[in-house]
Amino acid sequence: MSAIRMVCLIAFIVVSVAITVLVLMQEGKSQGLGSLSGQASTDTYFNKHKARTKEGTLVRVTTALVVIFFVLAIVLNIGSF
Repeated sequence: MSAIRMVCLIAFIVVSVAITVLVLMQEGKSQGLGSLSGQASTDTYFNKHKARTKEGTLVRVTTALVVIFFVLAIVLNIGSF
């Protein structure tokens, strides 16, 4: 097994664990029972500036790690021939 393949495999495992942890850290997207009666307001300050919060940061990091995950999966698959 070449050194590059080994590094990619280790990175793939680390990214997989990181994605799992980040997804478990995120809050659910459900509005709860307030959405049934129309009490959930979608124009709140928090919803307008969600990208600046910790939740927004978690979403961006998770998205980046998923892209890295798929790139590594493709690289590892191509290298197996």
